[in-house]
Amino acid sequence: MSYMSRTLPMLEMVDATGPALARPQPADRLVEFATDDVVLPRFHVWTLGCQMNHSDSEEMAGSLLAAGCAKAPAMESADLIVINSCAIREAAEQKVIGRQGVLARLKSGNPALRVVLTGCSVRADNATTLKRRYPQVDLFLRPDQEPELTARLGLAGATAPGPFAVPDVIGRVGMSPVASADRLPGTRASAVSGSAIARGDKTSAWLPIIYGCDKTCTYCIVPFSRGPERSRPFDDVLAEARALAEAGYQEVTLLGQNVNSYGHDLAPEARFGDIRGERQLGRSLPLDGRPDIAALLRAIDGMRTYDGVPAIPRLRFVTSHPWDLTDRLIAAIAECPSVCEHLHLPVQSGDDGVLRRMGRQYTVAAYLELVERLRAAVPGISLTTDVICGFSGETEAAFERTLDLLRRVRYDQVFAAAFSVRPGTPAARLPDDVPAGEKKGRLNALLDLQETIGQERNDAWVGRSTEVLVEEVRPTPSHGHDEPDPVDSAAPRLSGRNREHKLVHLSGHADLVGRRVMVRVERAGPYALSGSLDA
Repeated sequence: MSYMSRTLPMLEMVDATGPALARPQPADRLVEFATDDVVLPRFHVWTLGCQMNHSDSEEMAGSLLAAGCAKAPAMESADLIVINSCAIREAAEQKVIGRQGVLARLKSGNPALRVVLTGCSVRADNATTLKRRYPQVDLFLRPDQEPELTARLGLAGATAPGPFAVPDVIGRVGMSPVASADRLPGTRASAVSGSAIARGDKTSAWLPIIYGCDKTCTYCIVPFSRGPERSRPFDDVLAEARALAEAGYQEVTLLGQNVNSYGHDLAPEARFGDIRGERQLGRSLPLDGRPDIAALLRAIDGMRTYDGVPAIPRLRFVTSHPWDLTDRLIAAIAECPSVCEHLHLPVQSGDDGVLRRMGRQYTVAAYLELVERLRAAVPGISLTTDVICGFSGETEAAFERTLDLLRRVRYDQVFAAAFSVRPGTPAARLPDDVPAGEKKGRLNALLDLQETIGQERNDAWVGRSTEVLVEEVRPTPSHGHDEPDPVDSAAPRLSGRNREHKLVHLSGHADLVGRRVMVRVERAGPYALSGSLDA
């Protein structure tokens, strides 16, 4: 199977009033080239990692559909496989490396199969090593090159002549060459205006507002894979949000590697003259007269239906960095009815010495002060976080301080991982001095503690009613002590989330998917709630 153009036959134009063969044709008579259907690949996109990767995959899938390609139901039936990779943890990269044998077998059975690797595993500084790590990949694209996917495959049009090169844009972080996100706000606008985004859900939508990362976390590869921060124009974001509201989306999540640093790189405008101040944590950054995420939240929340309710009922944003959690942002969370009562605020460690080596540039005391301000402004807010166990120099006493932080904050959920050195990051130059077994032991101890806290936090929901946006019909699990079953086990098992981002199971008809319903919570586990429709 080939997805380049076939030989195109030439047909003469004929006069419909008489038999074509009976009429003499002048030598200069016009002719028309009629094309056969061009055989285009069926594609499959495999996405790993963060919400931004999922949003990027929607954009790549949309460009392939716009080029005339069709989705394949599985990797095994595809002619084009796009792998959107994650490099935040070693395990994510190992998943892709582990699939190279499977891809080799698929290529043996389908010689026309092509494989594309993109995402954070592809950087400006590792081009020479990629082919050795991923021998079955035919094309490597950095995250900033993803909009070029169809062009590089020769699929930009049905008769596209073949791949072409777009001038490369490379910047630097220190001495390392990095990608540039400069083009991405513009390519997103083009994708939106051309309806070339294959959204994976008709109820909830991703909306990227800022690309790249300017932060200094020594363990993280994102600044090197995605480049410096670049915000989308304020009005472009509003236009996409308005289109999502008109399409009936119930929930929109604003995205960025550091979403609440939105706008600092945009030009000042008179309409944002009331925005004053600088960062209180991290590097100093003047914000005067520039749009920020608080202004963005208020503007989207201000989109109302004819009856005066928010046009987008639920508004979320991830991922936040403590540097940019301003009083303006906290006030917007508290005062905007559509903004959900949940915030993901990564802490990474409960020890000041570890935080310094991580380059986080805040103290535990400063982080806890943010938590106090949040909970004072938004009573009942749900907080989730990220923690790394076994970072360079983490002693047993330092780890115990992280456990103490969990006991004090009492997060609703913690996403934790053992530290793994990422080549190319500053932390790769630090000693990886916590033994693997100790890392695993600390990780398990942290998860055990959080499971207890999570159970206690969720127990407080029993007997209460909560609004749930129903997301899917779930199969009955073969096991799942952490997922309490709905009381009515005969009805379809539905799942969704409340405004506090709690996973809630319930029984009900499948036509409830995509609707917001009131559920009375009857049971609780450490990771989920269950209940019945509230009459």
